Amino acid sequence: MSAVPVSLDAAKTLIGERFAGAQVKDPPAGGRVLTVTVAPDQWVPFAHFVRDALDCRFFSFLSAVDWKADGLEVVARVDNLDERVSVTMRTRLGAGVSTCASLVPLYAGADWMERECYDMFGIRFEGHPDLRRILLDDNWEGYPLLKSYAVDTPHPPYR
Repeated sequence: MSAVPVSLDAAKTLIGERFAGAQVKDPPAGGRVLTVTVAPDQWVPFAHFVRDALDCRFFSFLSAVDWKADGLEVVARVDNLDERVSVTMRTRLGAGVSTCASLVPLYAGADWMERECYDMFGIRFEGHPDLRRILLDDNWEGYPLLKSYAVDTPHPPYR
């Protein structure tokens, strides 16, 4: 638990001081979720910062978005349940890039969600302890949630 309560304004100030290149989006009126976009090389340091400085210890989710020509984006949300402050972390991997640092060393809850992103989008999470398919058969070819994935690709029935 943090010794000092963290408000949204205080969180924005701390993020701005520590991560000058981060893009912070204010929540809508009455909202309690900051959306922060960081560079891929700042992904783990930022996650470490929000866990320790903002006391966001609850790992809510991790997923990805395929922006076609602009590349993949990894999105994760962490929460400080005591202060009701949440941070949605985003990082754009860039065109043709499909690797991202793993958050599993910081948040054990990221384990299966990173495996799901690997399975569906082909994102390789560097430092993940057990990165392998979790939803599809090991023989499955391709990554179904990529926009480049052919919808009419024949596959044997899933058992």
